Amino acid sequence: MNSKEFSLIIEDVVKKHNGMSYVDAIVLYCEENNLEVESAGRLITKPLKEKIQFQSQKLNLLKGPKLGVLPS
Repeated sequence: MNSKEFSLIIEDVVKKHNGMSYVDAIVLYCEENNLEVESAGRLITKPLKEKIQFQSQKLNLLKGPKLGVLPS
């Protein structure tokens, strides 16, 4: 499996489970397919990393300056 396929699978998992975070989707996929979570790190593409970072900042899981986001 290459990183592009992995990212598409994770996107599908997130869409299938409304409201699931990308990190949770990666963990779920790894558990269901007997993969070590640590090995998934090399399969994460840059766009997926950016989505994970954005979600994490939105949920206050990362330290640092907050992104300027308009209320929805």
